[in-house]
Amino acid sequence: MSRKLLNVPLCLCLTLLALVLAVPTFAGSAVVGSVAGSMNATVGGQTLLPNTTLYSGDSLQVRDGVAVVALGSTSRMVFGRDTVVSFLRDSNELTVLLNQGDVSLYHAENSTTVRVKVADVSVVPLPGIKTLGEVVMLNGAMVVTTKEGELRVNDKGKIINVAKGKSITVYPSTDAPQNTGTPPSGKHVSGATLWGATSTIAAGTAAVLAGVAISRAGSANNSANTAASNAAAAASAASAAASAASAAASAANAAAIASGCALNLEANSMGKASPYTPPPGVSCSNPATW
Repeated sequence: MSRKLLNVPLCLCLTLLALVLAVPTFAGSAVVGSVAGSMNATVGGQTLLPNTTLYSGDSLQVRDGVAVVALGSTSRMVFGRDTVVSFLRDSNELTVLLNQGDVSLYHAENSTTVRVKVADVSVVPLPGIKTLGEVVMLNGAMVVTTKEGELRVNDKGKIINVAKGKSITVYPSTDAPQNTGTPPSGKHVSGATLWGATSTIAAGTAAVLAGVAISRAGSANNSANTAASNAAAAASAASAAASAASAAASAANAAAIASGCALNLEANSMGKASPYTPPPGVSCSNPATW
């Protein structure tokens, strides 16, 4: 009897030790990113708060709002109104499973591959170049638009590269029209149609650019501080870096104001109070004050 009692805690200790050792490896490999900001969004049914860490398997839902997710220190994703997505992360890439709504993506060079997928259609940025684009689900159609760089669409095995300034519409098989022959994959649509049908994307793109500008400002400022600490021979480099930091900080401030004003416009259109208060002397209705 005494031997059995001694064996029970020993087994429990060994089991707990195995679990503790396994957790860091699993958690580290499963991290998707962190929340930079949100309005009327939830993850797993819980209100989405800034700085929340998202993991592989999480499900994100945006109602009449927006959510901005930072993927590492450079890339950003913005999920617009009435969007439902879930995430799958492995060592090679992050897959965003888009159920409905829209996602704006800023993908930096040499970042982990991000794949937006709807049924048997997927979209990835071309590696090695900065990419800014959107993927939108509209009445069973998947609209892909590239604003900067290039996006590659795999439409049921057919590869379509979407260059800067272009849009295409494809139809995932689960939502394709029935008994109408081959879905019109690769059909081009105008930018006006895309932006008119998805007003939230404007706020999303502004938020993405704000995050990118802020990141650039911080990098430039760090460069300036480092140069200033060097010998007199590096003084000219420090001055140049400081000028770059000032310019980047100004761009970041303007982008942040644009993002906030876009959120106000979205909220006001739904009869809600403005969630963003611009700095003193700045008016959202007068861009000249930005």
